[in-house]
Amino acid sequence: MRVEIWSDIACPWCYVGKARFEKALEAFPHRDEVEVVHRSFELDPGRAKNDIQPVLSMLTKKYGMSEAQAQAGEENLGTQAAAEGLAYRTRGRDHGNTFDMHRLLHLAKEQGKQDELIQILYRANFAEERSVFSEGDERLVELAVEAGLDSDAVREVLADPAAYADEVRADEREAAQLGANGVPFFVLDRKYGVSGAQPAEVFAQALTQAWGERSPLKLIDDGGAEACGPDGCAVPQH
Repeated sequence: MRVEIWSDIACPWCYVGKARFEKALEAFPHRDEVEVVHRSFELDPGRAKNDIQPVLSMLTKKYGMSEAQAQAGEENLGTQAAAEGLAYRTRGRDHGNTFDMHRLLHLAKEQGKQDELIQILYRANFAEERSVFSEGDERLVELAVEAGLDSDAVREVLADPAAYADEVRADEREAAQLGANGVPFFVLDRKYGVSGAQPAEVFAQALTQAWGERSPLKLIDDGGAEACGPDGCAVPQH
């Protein structure tokens, strides 16, 4: 069974939701048969790469709230994150464009390191003092190497704005087609969608339901035609 997760590194509920989903997956009896794929979704796709601002400033401008309200929201997120065993800095974080991070996640996917990289990027953005936005490409190289990627390959991707850009945009178009207008958005076997950082119990129920409703393969032919198998290939008799 495949679970696809649309998310953004700048999304705190994606950070929390990933932990809640993984808690459910860990307890799922068939967890070793579940493939998890991370898909790209930018919350702020029009933001310029060099447009970096404090999170509180971004929140007050985007949602029209006071700084006190924005800070209260951050404190609530910190509490929610802590309940999942996650560190979360409620003050001093910044916000910026995440397109390059998504491109690197596609590179990581090719090398089987996608989950490692996205978790490291979440940790760096939400729990560490150093910024993933203002320190430039070398900060991303450092984090990608920590996930097991080759530094030269990472620098090559970051130096080429077209590298994996189509893959990121394709993910985002697909999210729109599936009706996802926010993240995190979980899709189980292309049958069920779960929106938001739901409790682990909801993810557990969704996994169980999706697993139980998997359809066995229906063959159009009864197997009488020639084919190759472990014992070799059928030899035509005429």
